[in-house]
Amino acid sequence: MHSTLLCILVWDLSPSELHLTGVTADLHFAAALFPSLPAIAKALGHALAMAFMMFWDILWGLVLGFSLSAVVEAVISKQEIVQLLPDDKIKTIGKALALGAASSSCSYAAVALTRSIIRKGANFTAAMAFQLASTNLVAELAIILALLVGWQFTLAEFLGAPIMVAVMVLLFRAFLRPGLLKSALEQAQKGIRGRMEGHVAMDMSVTEGPLLQRIFSDKGKTAISHYFVMNWVMLWPDIFGGLLIAGALAAWVPSKAWQAFFLTSHPFLAKLWGPFAGPLVAILSFVCSVGNVPLAAVLWQGGGSFGGILAFIFADLLVIPILDIYRKYYGTKMMFFLLGTMYISMAASALVIEFLFGALRLIPTEHRATITEMSITWNYTTVLNIIFLIPTALLIWRFFRTGGPKMLRSMK
Repeated sequence: MHSTLLCILVWDLSPSELHLTGVTADLHFAAALFPSLPAIAKALGHALAMAFMMFWDILWGLVLGFSLSAVVEAVISKQEIVQLLPDDKIKTIGKALALGAASSSCSYAAVALTRSIIRKGANFTAAMAFQLASTNLVAELAIILALLVGWQFTLAEFLGAPIMVAVMVLLFRAFLRPGLLKSALEQAQKGIRGRMEGHVAMDMSVTEGPLLQRIFSDKGKTAISHYFVMNWVMLWPDIFGGLLIAGALAAWVPSKAWQAFFLTSHPFLAKLWGPFAGPLVAILSFVCSVGNVPLAAVLWQGGGSFGGILAFIFADLLVIPILDIYRKYYGTKMMFFLLGTMYISMAASALVIEFLFGALRLIPTEHRATITEMSITWNYTTVLNIIFLIPTALLIWRFFRTGGPKMLRSMK
């Protein structure tokens, strides 16, 4: 129809000229209609390249973090965790933080393990403190934060997480009614499946003998290799999903959009708004665990406030899929209770860190993040990646030699 209309407009041309004009018009129309196809391909390529470069920058850190987590999981049994969390006293909460820091960083595994230890008798408040610590105080998170957004965020994470847990414990003591807790515990005992249940059911920890003997025994090395590979299997959707989304946002969303959202043009309001805005972005991101750090890097470079980015990182346990698991595990009312208390705890702790670090002048003056390099160069990152790929290969080799694939299949 388009060519017909154009041909009518050039009626004074000869028939052959008229035909050629219509064809030419169609070609111009097609070019006008689809000029974005090459641009879209280029934009997608740019986003994928940025995602890959972020992965390359954090690869050795992930290997190191997962290795440390695997070693700890191999020498600490889940039953020991239950025995160490009988109440919500200050000493017990401190143990919960230490045990959480020594566990896997996978948010789904942390949530599943928390429900498991609650069913076995662990105190509900202490178990939730363990859950928050298991995704906010782990080694791999600290390393990736330092690599992508700076050591200041690593320090803020390790200072802010205990404050967050303390606020949550106070809120639980003030507002968690016995009836709601009883209902949640009854729902937990039903054993409704969420995600990573197979990980929770498996316990290959070595508990006999001194610590070093456990680690370097044949059974210990096998357990470490299994936990190492399993951590990668559990977390790759979040890691690569976070990298892809971060790459797309870095490539496509202008910094002005983030600056407007975080009220960057109003510095004082930005400090107040950021800790409450960060969790909102996290809830809608669907990315958790260490996978949200690349997103945090994009938000930070885009102009987000220090406290806002910290609160965003804290909120990996409030993404919509995990909220739905809370509903299955503990009931709808408890799900909303956890959403409210955790949200307030995360925002409050981030707000405290925002003003504390501001007073100490620890907040970086420039919003820089490691998401801009677009090529692999021969630097310390490349050297470390090569070095850490060697133990990775050895652990994977042992995993396959000792029945690892069969174990993963049994975990579904």
